[in-house]
Amino acid sequence: MFIGEFEYRVDEKGRVPIPPKFRTEELKKDGMVLTPGMENCITLYPASEWKKIADALTAGPLLPSKLRKLNRAVFATAFSAEMDAQGRIIVPAHLRQHAGITGDVVVTGVNTSIEIWSKEQWATERSDSQQQAYHTIETMEMR
Repeated sequence: MFIGEFEYRVDEKGRVPIPPKFRTEELKKDGMVLTPGMENCITLYPASEWKKIADALTAGPLLPSKLRKLNRAVFATAFSAEMDAQGRIIVPAHLRQHAGITGDVVVTGVNTSIEIWSKEQWATERSDSQQQAYHTIETMEMR
C-alpha cells in the first residue's frame, strides 16, 4: 500500500525521485508503468497492478472497434519505467506536459498506485479531494 505525500523537484533530465518508502522490491525488480492520470497528474502503477488493468481492459464485453480505440488510448500513452540507483525515474516529456510539471512536484501514495503532481495542481486537488472525502465519509454507513 502506498500512502503519504512527498515534495521533490524534477531535474533537467526529467527525473523524479520515488520516495524511499515507496521503493519496494517489486518496483525495483519488476519495474512500473507510467500513464497520464485522469486529473492532470501522472499515475505510476507497479507492473503487477498494470497487468490487472490490462487484463480487465482486454477482457471486457466491448465491440472490437471500441476495444481497439480503448487499447490505443490507454496503451499507446503508457511507458515502462525503472528506478536508477538513486531511486529516480525518467518521466517522458509528454507526460510532464500533461501534468503541467515544470519544477516542483508532489509524489502521492494512492493505495495501489502512485501519482505525480505539479505542486500547484496538487494543492488544489488535495483541497477538493479532502472536502469530497469528508462529505462521502459522513454519508457512509460505518460498520
